[in-house]
Amino acid sequence: MGYVILIYDIPDDRVRYRVAERCKDYGLERIQYSAFAGDLDRNRREELMLRLKKTLGKKPGNIRLQPVCTRDLSLAKEVSVDG
Repeated sequence: MGYVILIYDIPDDRVRYRVAERCKDYGLERIQYSAFAGDLDRNRREELMLRLKKTLGKKPGNIRLQPVCTRDLSLAKEVSVDG
């Protein structure tokens, strides 16, 4: 397994919703409105990206899946204010 962060910028609401649902289907957790994170092995990463490419189709948008090594993950910081 490997930790990944998946972010996207998709103007079309319907396509953006389908991308988010697909991320959830693969067990990723929403960390921001257009960002998901979680553990995926290499095969699942490849499979997910193929499915997301098909979901995006010819619509404008950008989807980025970034693996994060354990060392860098341990250095992560977060500031969050609920209000």
